[in-house]
Amino acid sequence: MRTFFVILTIFLLCIFSSKAQPKYEIRATWITTLGGMDWPRNKATNAEGIRRQQQEFCNILDQLKKAHFNTVMLQTRLRGDLIYPSDIETFPESLTGRTGRNPGYDPLAFAIEECHKRGMELHAWVVTIPAGNNRQIKLLGKNSIVRKNRKICKQHEGAWYLDPGHPETPDYLASIVREIVTRYDVDGVHFDYIRYPENARRFPDADTYRKYGKGKDLKQWRRENITSIVRRLHTEIKQLKPWVKVSSSPVGKYRDTNRYSSYGWNAYETVHQDAQSWLKEGIHDALFPMMYFKDNHFYPFALDWKENDHGRWVVPGLGIYFLSPRERNWPLDEVSRQLFFTRQQGLAGHAFFRNRFLLDNTKGIFDELKNEFYTAPALIPPMIWQDSIAPSTPTNPLCELQNDGTLKLSWSTSKDNQELPIVYHLYASNIYPVDTNKAKHLLHPYLKENQIIIPKEQNQLYFAITAADRYGNESAAMEINHTSPTDIPLLNQGNTLLLPKLEDVQEILICNSIGETMVCMKYHPEISLELLPKGFYMVYALKKGESQILIGTILK
Repeated sequence: MRTFFVILTIFLLCIFSSKAQPKYEIRATWITTLGGMDWPRNKATNAEGIRRQQQEFCNILDQLKKAHFNTVMLQTRLRGDLIYPSDIETFPESLTGRTGRNPGYDPLAFAIEECHKRGMELHAWVVTIPAGNNRQIKLLGKNSIVRKNRKICKQHEGAWYLDPGHPETPDYLASIVREIVTRYDVDGVHFDYIRYPENARRFPDADTYRKYGKGKDLKQWRRENITSIVRRLHTEIKQLKPWVKVSSSPVGKYRDTNRYSSYGWNAYETVHQDAQSWLKEGIHDALFPMMYFKDNHFYPFALDWKENDHGRWVVPGLGIYFLSPRERNWPLDEVSRQLFFTRQQGLAGHAFFRNRFLLDNTKGIFDELKNEFYTAPALIPPMIWQDSIAPSTPTNPLCELQNDGTLKLSWSTSKDNQELPIVYHLYASNIYPVDTNKAKHLLHPYLKENQIIIPKEQNQLYFAITAADRYGNESAAMEINHTSPTDIPLLNQGNTLLLPKLEDVQEILICNSIGETMVCMKYHPEISLELLPKGFYMVYALKKGESQILIGTILK
């Protein structure tokens, strides 16, 4: 029955338009700094190199902004190294071409500032358990955790890892998390590889198990070790800044479902990652499972994550790198179906791995998102389990026409119950009052200031503003401008003409000025307004025995 349901759902989704946009949706991308795979290509070896490296990042964000992305997960800890000036670990090779070399600026602080300028969240992506392969450990030298605290490290299949079962491992990771959250205005901390490595049955932790296992089953003890680390890191973050989101990217299949096998690769059994329990216990705000699969390796497991989200967010990570002919050469339709399905099933959004495949428009994926799936902005859902009290509604609206034809909108600042910084969401529409429940009316989300200049090219006539806190709670809307008896009503909603009730009307004329000439056409209900070119039209009614009467306008 489940198989039939999945197939039927996908079929129905494919025949409906993708342009019904949700107001709340997490739209995330992973930006990999390891080896400069996504960023940076330019090395910060001098002032010009710094400028190019920073401009490269800004260009990435500008592209993402065009497609209405709202979340950037930037790889902050790579393999025992960090992209900011740290007291714990050193700089990675990818920033300057040499491990340990200072790039001359703070990449994490810069990235946060640029994301926030564009109304995007930045989540510090922390690779958790891996410490580096043999080459990386050699390059890190005395700065490597393997050299500084050998007893909490294990070598496994040519690489080094922190030992999740050693009691000092949570302390070490907590020190990194405290440093990030204390020093930086991150919106989230995102844990990657917070698990045992592949071929975990061979992981050389027998000595740790003998010392700390207390007779427990090995697999269960390992799961408890990982969960204990997650619990500790969650506590550290929330004690410092409770609004910072805690998430991770578990293996894409939690465990075998009743009908579908994971074929030996799942989070729970294979790498001892009890990720669904983290949501249930409340020590995670979100999961971004790495669902880099297709067909029955994807859909049943996506449903399993959704059915066990315990009121938190599950955001499937989509493996768009498989679109590449150098990888598995998936057709674009494969990812499109996954986007349709996860949105329809009410998962919290999408995340894309990796960013370079996204912005390279592999198989047209970026165009597909920009033109079909993400045609309007979306807000990140509110974190109501942490705080559910919205800021006060803005007051004292002011709408001023400037000499250059622009509009200046302003309002009095709102107040938050926790006295945290507030942002504003500006909505606009040609229909009064503005419906702030519709994503298509979201003109400028995440404004930091209580004023904005609207260019004269902007077509919308009416504006409304809301306030939002660090948890995403949104106030009631305040209308900035209103209709009045002197307004000439706007008669079209999309391609539908909303005519007022009129008596004795012989015909309706739709007129447009071309130069100094007024050109009119008769309106018939069977004629769609989509045939009209973009522009501004006057609508007249011809009544018996009277001259024509202006009854409204059309704006396309």
